Amino acid sequence: MAAYRFITHWHLEAPLDRVYDAVFHSLEWPHWWQGAEAVEECDPGDADGIGSIRRYTWKSRLPYRIVFEACTTRIERMAVLEATVGGDLQGVGRWLFFRDGELATVRYEWCVETTKRWMNAVAPVARPAFRRNHDWLMQRGAEGLARKLNARLVRVTHAEAPAGPARLRMPATGRR
Repeated sequence: MAAYRFITHWHLEAPLDRVYDAVFHSLEWPHWWQGAEAVEECDPGDADGIGSIRRYTWKSRLPYRIVFEACTTRIERMAVLEATVGGDLQGVGRWLFFRDGELATVRYEWCVETTKRWMNAVAPVARPAFRRNHDWLMQRGAEGLARKLNARLVRVTHAEAPAGPARLRMPATGRR
């Protein structure tokens, strides 16, 4: 399987609680995030949302769809949302939320491997296209969130983390 470790930062002039709530309520993403075709709840999880399972269908500029299920493993209100994913991709996705002066900053870490045979076969040459595709989707998410919140999107940054363990290092949040 081909491994990918993407990191995206969104910086918005918006209240952090509104940013967190919009990301937390992923069933609403298709209303404001271009590329998020569908989000379906398969299992609500416990009273706090841990163990909830949602099926995501994504369509971007490239001529294919990605479908995966995400199982929520960690929720720290206003700080961290984390899930393991399985399906066309498998791995971990993590949202981190910070206040940076007047800005709400969101860091998204996406550490996944492709499971589709054709994606793995073309990965050595298609990797740059897959990365641009991910960056395009994340850019659309930032722009859609800014519109939804009537906020100014200050900047979006994209990076690919170096190869290494399947999980990115968790920055200290001051909470456990």
